[in-house]
Amino acid sequence: MSPTNPEKLSRTTPENSKLVICVGVPFNLWQPPQEFSLAVKRRFPRMRVVHLLDYNGLEAELPDANIFVGYSIRPKQFAFAKRLAWIHSTAAGIAQLLYPELRESGIIVTNASGVHSIPIAEHVIGLVLSLARRFPDAFRYQRESKWAQQEIWDATPHLQELRGAVLLLIGLGAVGREVARLARAVGLKTRAVTLSGRGDEMLVEKIYPVADFDAALSESDFVVIAAPETPETHHLMDAGRFAAMKPSGYLINVARGSLVDEPALIEALEQQRIAGAALDVAEIEPLPPESPLWKCPNLFITPHLAGASGHLWERQTDLLIDNLERWFEGRELRNLVDLKRGY
Repeated sequence: MSPTNPEKLSRTTPENSKLVICVGVPFNLWQPPQEFSLAVKRRFPRMRVVHLLDYNGLEAELPDANIFVGYSIRPKQFAFAKRLAWIHSTAAGIAQLLYPELRESGIIVTNASGVHSIPIAEHVIGLVLSLARRFPDAFRYQRESKWAQQEIWDATPHLQELRGAVLLLIGLGAVGREVARLARAVGLKTRAVTLSGRGDEMLVEKIYPVADFDAALSESDFVVIAAPETPETHHLMDAGRFAAMKPSGYLINVARGSLVDEPALIEALEQQRIAGAALDVAEIEPLPPESPLWKCPNLFITPHLAGASGHLWERQTDLLIDNLERWFEGRELRNLVDLKRGY
């Protein structure tokens, strides 16, 4: 049974609001520290704030909750949330919330878009540099105690300069815009593909519509996936798209693993159809030890760390408190999610 449609409910006030925080994920950086809930309590002392460390006990706290803050609330748990009016996701991606019961409930959903953009953009530039300068090769030879100057130079493509190379952003949201700002500083020619073919033309030199995706790939040295996870973006990079890339081109994925057809990527790398790739995300996480990705040639893997930062919860706290103020004052919330589009 779906919760009451919140459009029929007036926005709550602090004294008649209950906020539940629950982020039950294994990586401890993604789990809110106690200071997160304490900061909310200090700002809104009359609001009831419940901070759960895992999903145990969540169902008991949901029936009278008005606001939920977390990564996911499962359909079985959602059925208990009779008074829920607003869900704030502590992640930018909200595919885990796009089940029919929630989509049809009318509940407001916001996300953490922008909170991770600075570290992810810096991570992308680090990956671009690592691939262009073949740092993974140098590290591998270092473990063998081998001075591999000639071997690294002889590998194709040769060591590259970033100045003048073309970086293509798949998506021009908060992460894409931050990558574009940094890319310009190191001399990369930055372009983008967006669903509409529109975006901030002050940040990139050219924006392609999806219809011209393959043409954009054929002109790019580095392809960076920074698009949301939706049914339309599932396996966005498939065998056909890898065939459209330059043989000297590199793929970087800092979005979600589902956007890349992993068997097609493995085949493209093994057959040297593209020069290499760097993945911060995978379709199954943690990546199983038996996954062929681990041993795939010219593939650099970082374990979903692009968004990691010591400043994460400062930014999360600032965003949530600002949105709570907007909620209680009847103003428009930041980072409103369109549940039909999925972002």
